[in-house]
Amino acid sequence: MSVASLTETNHTMSWLGVGNVEASLFRGAPLPGPSRESLVLRGGVVGFRLPRLLPSFVSLRPRDVLVLATDGIVNPSFDEFRMSEGPERIAAGILARFARDTDDALVLVARYLGGES
Repeated sequence: MSVASLTETNHTMSWLGVGNVEASLFRGAPLPGPSRESLVLRGGVVGFRLPRLLPSFVSLRPRDVLVLATDGIVNPSFDEFRMSEGPERIAAGILARFARDTDDALVLVARYLGGES
């Protein structure tokens, strides 16, 4: 389980994860700092052995892209996708390239517009 909560008023995202749902934030504009931030997952099982949940916080900028992928996506290399493309196209590409035939798979891709119209 991974959860992300975006707050537009101060352009931040809090996120946390338990288990194996991968999440990455790709920066939409080149600025100082990393171009990709990944969610640190905590070990545990939701409903059985839940660790202490502590969210981390990141600032958001217009055009940043959030990608979440379940464990049905095998060893994804999100870096091979252009994050400037539409979210639907990015998600479809990840599913086509990395989804297992023997497991369910889900990819969520969202672009933060940050007040853009």
